[in-house]
Amino acid sequence: MIDGRRAWAAAVVAIALIAAGSALYVFRSLTKAPGEMLDKGRELAGEIRRVAEAFRTGTLVTRFASEATRLNGTSRFQFAELLQSEIFERTDATTLFWGQLELPDVIVEARAPVTYTYFVDFEKPWSFRLEGAILETTAPGIEFNTPALDPSAIRYVVQKGSLLRDEALALERLKSGLTQLSRVRAREHVPLVRDTGRLKIAEFVERWLRERFEDGAAHRVRVRFADEGQSPA
Repeated sequence: MIDGRRAWAAAVVAIALIAAGSALYVFRSLTKAPGEMLDKGRELAGEIRRVAEAFRTGTLVTRFASEATRLNGTSRFQFAELLQSEIFERTDATTLFWGQLELPDVIVEARAPVTYTYFVDFEKPWSFRLEGAILETTAPGIEFNTPALDPSAIRYVVQKGSLLRDEALALERLKSGLTQLSRVRAREHVPLVRDTGRLKIAEFVERWLRERFEDGAAHRVRVRFADEGQSPA
């Protein structure tokens, strides 16, 4: 009976010691926690890079130019592809006797589907201005690649001929000038793709902000082009 009481007393003492040790551990943990939480909070705050801070340090433009090129895989951001059925016309006029005798005009045309691609260059100057939650972005002027004509789809037509003129020569001159004529037409089509470019560039910059800055998702991008108000690129 006595041994049983002693065993019971020993168990009670052991439980008391375990409880006391646990209480001491919890107390020490609680007293230590605020300091650790404060250190982690400071560390987290140090890692946060905000858009406004990038403006104050002047790093946003250079970071965008370098990182956007790497993300896009090229220095060009192609935002639109336009397929148009074009008619290129050429009027071939000539005279004889030092301009004294005018021969009849020959009018020839080429009809073909043409693909135009438009882009802006990351390596050209970009500018940003932060106004509240709006990031005003000025992108470089819109440019275009050499238009793509499918030679097999081009159809040549003599709209006005003359027995006194060499129609084959007029057609050959039209053929040799098609690339330049298509570039002129590409420039004329810039207004058709400007709003598409504005939208696609805004989406690209907003995605870049979200990926690079803690508060990037809180900002909206408004885009204009450096060539707006001037002749298209």
